[in-house]
Parts: sequence; C-alpha cells; structure tokens
Amino acid sequence: MDLSSVIIAVAGMAGTLGGSLLTQRRAERARRREIQLVRAHDEERENLALRRTCYTELNRDARQFTTALNRHLHILREHGTADDADKTALDEAKAAFRDRYSEAQMIAPEEVLGPAHTVNKALSRVYGHVKRLERGEPEPGETLASASRAQHAVRDLLRPMRTAMRRDLGVSQDD
Repeated sequence: MDLSSVIIAVAGMAGTLGGSLLTQRRAERARRREIQLVRAHDEERENLALRRTCYTELNRDARQFTTALNRHLHILREHGTADDADKTALDEAKAAFRDRYSEAQMIAPEEVLGPAHTVNKALSRVYGHVKRLERGEPEPGETLASASRAQHAVRDLLRPMRTAMRRDLGVSQDD
C-alpha cells in the first residue's frame, strides 16, 4: 500500500465521520428550535387562558358591582337607610371588582386597560356618591336621583370594556 492510498482512505473516513457529526448537529439544532416553538406556543396558550379567566371575572364583577349599587340605591330610596347586611353586600361587590381590576392591570394590554380604567373610575365615583348619601353628607348636587343616573351610565361603559376584552382574546373583531 502506498502513501497516497492511505491518505485517500483517511480522507474518506474523515469525510464520513465529519458528515455524521454535521448531520447530528443540524438535527440537534432543529430539535432545539422545535422545543422553543412548542414552549412559545404553550406560553401563548397559557397567557390567553389567563387573560380569558381574568376578563370573564372582571366583566362579571363589574356587572355585579353595578347591580349591587343599583340595589343599594333602591334600598336607600325605599327605607332611607341601609342595614349592615346591605352595606356589607355592597362593600363585598366593590372589593371583588377591585381585586379583579388589580389583576387585569398586571396582565391586560393598554387596549383593554383604557376602558377598564374608565369603568373603574365611574364605579368608584358612584360608590363614593352612594356612601356620602348613606352617611347623610352629600356634596352639592348629589341626590339619590343623580346617583341613580350615574349608576345607569356605568352600564354604557361596560360595553366598550367587554368589546376590548373580546378583541384581545380574538373572539370577535366587533361586538
């Protein structure tokens, strides 16, 4: 066997081994990319589920707070005062909404937070209005009728909030 045959044989073996290593590295890179894509997809799905749950609860709690304010106003109109159970029910509805709104502030995009903030401000204003009436310390112009109008106006603010949440979830383009 001459030297050139040995060199050709060594080069052939090196090429075969090198090709195997390159193929293995490419396959490994492809697997890593696939794992990254699966993880990104799982994260997006989890994020969507988290937002869906938050939005469902935020919408529900906003509606329940609005309903509690309405009920409280009816009680004040009919009886002139509310008992402790009625006050507690209103405060619990407020607390539930506050907790849900706080959660939304951490996970919702600006397109949802804008309308949610508007609803939060309106509900807080009506709540303060109702509590001042309840204590017998209304500000100038605050009456049961003005509180009732303000409470009913909140219902019109719920629609844009719900629409923004549905758009973010990809449920609909328009509501």
